[in-house]
Amino acid sequence: MESRTDMPTLTRYLFLLIVLGGCGYGVLYALANFVEPTPRQITVRLPVDRLYR
Repeated sequence: MESRTDMPTLTRYLFLLIVLGGCGYGVLYALANFVEPTPRQITVRLPVDRLYR
């Protein structure tokens, strides 16, 4: 009798999706909690003719 150590295809696929989803969740969590955006001021000039329509 042969002993197979390979995972079935569906199990391998689901495991890969779970691992990739966990990595993606970890990256989003790290970006949301550890990265501070630098605030900056912007100026938008509007043409005068667009103000009076």
